[in-house]
Amino acid sequence: MRAQALDKLQAVFGYDAFRGQQADIIDQVMQGGDALVLMPTGGGKSLCYQIPGLLRDGLCVVVSPLIALMDDQVATLNELGLRAAALNSTLDEQAQREIARALRQGELDFLYLAPERLLKPRTLNFLQSLNIALFAIDEAHCVSQWGHDFRPEYLQLGQLDSLFPQVPRMALTATADERTREEIIQRLHLQQAACFVSGFDRPNIFYRIVPKDKPRQQLQQFLGQHKGNAGIVYCLSRKKVEDTAQWLSQQGWPALPYHAGLSSELRALHQKRFLNEEGLIMVATIAFGMGIDKSNVRFVAHLDLPKSVEAYYQETGRAGRDGLPADAWMAYGLQDVLMLNQIMANSDGDERHKRIERHKLDAMLALCELTSCRRQSLLSYFGDDMPEPCGYCDNCREPVATWDGSEAARMALSTIYRSGQRYGVGHLVDILLGRDNEKIRTAGHQHLSTYGIGKQFNEIEWRSVFRQLIARRLVEVDLDGYGSLRLDESCRPLLRGEETLALRKDAARSAPLPSRGSERAVVADADKPLWEALRALRKRLAEEHGVPPYVIFPDSTLVDMLRQRPGSLQDMGHVSGIGAHKLERYGADFLQVLLDGSGAAANAEDESRLARGQEVQALVLAGMGAEQISRQLGLSSKDTWHELARLVRQGDLALEQVVEAPQAVIEEAQDLFLAAGEEHLPGVRNLPGRDGLALQEGELLCIRAALELEIAG
Repeated sequence: MRAQALDKLQAVFGYDAFRGQQADIIDQVMQGGDALVLMPTGGGKSLCYQIPGLLRDGLCVVVSPLIALMDDQVATLNELGLRAAALNSTLDEQAQREIARALRQGELDFLYLAPERLLKPRTLNFLQSLNIALFAIDEAHCVSQWGHDFRPEYLQLGQLDSLFPQVPRMALTATADERTREEIIQRLHLQQAACFVSGFDRPNIFYRIVPKDKPRQQLQQFLGQHKGNAGIVYCLSRKKVEDTAQWLSQQGWPALPYHAGLSSELRALHQKRFLNEEGLIMVATIAFGMGIDKSNVRFVAHLDLPKSVEAYYQETGRAGRDGLPADAWMAYGLQDVLMLNQIMANSDGDERHKRIERHKLDAMLALCELTSCRRQSLLSYFGDDMPEPCGYCDNCREPVATWDGSEAARMALSTIYRSGQRYGVGHLVDILLGRDNEKIRTAGHQHLSTYGIGKQFNEIEWRSVFRQLIARRLVEVDLDGYGSLRLDESCRPLLRGEETLALRKDAARSAPLPSRGSERAVVADADKPLWEALRALRKRLAEEHGVPPYVIFPDSTLVDMLRQRPGSLQDMGHVSGIGAHKLERYGADFLQVLLDGSGAAANAEDESRLARGQEVQALVLAGMGAEQISRQLGLSSKDTWHELARLVRQGDLALEQVVEAPQAVIEEAQDLFLAAGEEHLPGVRNLPGRDGLALQEGELLCIRAALELEIAG
């Protein structure tokens, strides 16, 4: 039986060997047994039911929570030459009847359904008239009432056990702690199922968490390492999603917003663009993500703190599904903690539910303030042991400096106590710094013994102290919705001087983001022309076939083409991810690009752009200004300035060669850009350039381009 499974793996999917526990899981189902499969994203869960679905007699029914996910997986199977369809609300009556006819005739191997559709009596009756080979319940963690992806319909899927007693069932998920696993087993009646836990490690993801300070500037600095790559930026609120997407677009990044407040049509359009286009950035709330099968997401960034480690793991897990290097980056601050506490205080759950939420948030805070290996802590949360530090997270690569914060912590704790445990961080910092304002005077806090005793630290340093006290659970945020702090019983030994406290030292505000250089590069610089030619062919074929590019071939397959450099169709068949059907369909086209060798087939538009850039650069070096260049080349003033800005951003021209303005004025303009992230600030436009005249819009473009080059490092 295993030999047959391996034959299918090679012939259909183009892989030489099973990974991890895949073969054991397939054996379990082939013998008619049930299975609970916990496997990290990108670990190959789908193969665990797809191969039994091909080998067992009958129809494999896949329960999937989202239409977008169903359509994506059906397209992927169809591209492999397999017979699959999805039955959902987007189909008209005629299309639904055609699928029903194909099912009766045994012309389909895979049927994808949402739980709502499956559980309709009419659907269940129809399925009972067919020969069912297997039920695969994808995203099975949706059954958990404690999870942030809870779907009430999943609770009723347990009835499949009694309705189809002879049909094996497989529940699959990438995210489930011990509590969630128990819920899945209980609610889906999988007490007799074999449990396969493959571990939660995603070794290709580099984890970095930084204290929030000028988050837009920090995000821009991070994105500078990912030009041309697809990624997701998560924000907590809809408004922040809108504002961040707009700001990124103004900075020249191709960004789209996604949240539940947008119309369903616009959400669908943005999701389709993200799946089909290269290099787009989706700025989203957690409404976006589950079911996104895009394999070449190179980064996930969080501008706000997720409310649990489960959420963080699942959201960061959307990066690097193809196994190639990917980044998970987050900036978080004290305000995030206060906001999430306020959301919890206003939620509808009972006290038990709120207590569990609070514990989950505490675990997330602990991960952020950790001074040891992040991956070890992350895996430990899910009961997965990693004996040695990973060597591939920020804390492993740049060991964290700590300082003796015992005395500072006592000052902070005393201030909370002496002010009545009724005030938030902002007011407490004002007391410690001895500030004179109306709120201090009204409360009479200028007379406290702790008033003004903390002037050796600045406000940012004090906020870091309070943030870490909350993360260590020495201080609690009162769930009164106002963010006031109160002491936890555990702080008493520290207050009495019986314990010391080592605090994490935040990195300097202006510290550049360490680069991991060639480690993160998907392909070597020398291979980039050929890489782009392969991607261009993939995009053209994807448009012709109406599927996302990664459905034609994932990036990992293109990388293997570059590594192996096949010289014939037979050689191409040995490339990872190319089965018989795809070899026949696409092999010759990709082989031709590889044999051409250089991707030198750059199109005429690219050649024209390159030539124009070289002309503009030469004219600048000859001493011409923008107006003269426009006349010389017959370009509009706007096009000339955009070309100049591009050359500055690439480092091909220095800013002083293009813009004549005092250095102090340039620095003032860049400071304003950093502070507000806007291109057309009135304050910037009125700054004096040459001969005291206001800076032109084109000059501002170049000043901002120089800043972006500096940030990108």
